[in-house]
Amino acid sequence: MDALLPFLSGRRAVVAWLVAALLVTFLTTRFVTRAIRAGRGPFRDASVGGVHLHHEVYGIFLLLGTGTAEFTYRPGGAGQYVLAALFGVGAALTLDEFALWLHLDDVYWSAEGRSSVDAVLLALLVGGLLLFGANPFDTDGAGGEVAVAVTVVVNTVFALISILKGRVVAGVVGVFVPAVSVVAALRLARPTSRWARRRYPAGSDRARRAQERFPAGRRNRWDGLVDLFAPGTRPAPPRSAARVDG
Repeated sequence: MDALLPFLSGRRAVVAWLVAALLVTFLTTRFVTRAIRAGRGPFRDASVGGVHLHHEVYGIFLLLGTGTAEFTYRPGGAGQYVLAALFGVGAALTLDEFALWLHLDDVYWSAEGRSSVDAVLLALLVGGLLLFGANPFDTDGAGGEVAVAVTVVVNTVFALISILKGRVVAGVVGVFVPAVSVVAALRLARPTSRWARRRYPAGSDRARRAQERFPAGRRNRWDGLVDLFAPGTRPAPPRSAARVDG
């Protein structure tokens, strides 16, 4: 424990509280929602005036409250850890229904609802990278503000290209570890990605190679991870390729 104290101090300690709260809340939320769906235990859907109250509503209010408290009071000591934990709780509750933001419909237990798990796992990935010291905006030891700005811009460009090519995980990680997004940006795009639709004409060699590299229904390790939290929501094999990949 003593060896962890220097590591979990300052900014990293705040991030640790946020990430821990995000993870615990996400796991708890998935457990409760699965119990409600199966009709087990005392859990029931919340409603007001006959209108189903999604748990993202609680998350939105928590995010608004913690953000306001942070900007208004700037607490130190235990106060900042409490706000970080509450922010993590709010983020988990809100991101767990990310698919509802996109579709404006209750698709929680459908194939479209898997994007909610994608969002939470990506948030945890970013939190983990920050926890272990990866920070693209850290100017310590950098060669001046201009060098930092150029580096950030270049990293962002490669990350965006990776995401546009359908390699979302690589793009997100590449913001913190540039080599990852550089490799992904140089590789073949997924045929269902925005990049492929605009730059791989039908019948072209690149379109053919993309289809061969990413056939419809192809699954990867990320899909298997999402299955753990959203069982029974796999898309029909002939309809869609894998959504995100590192």
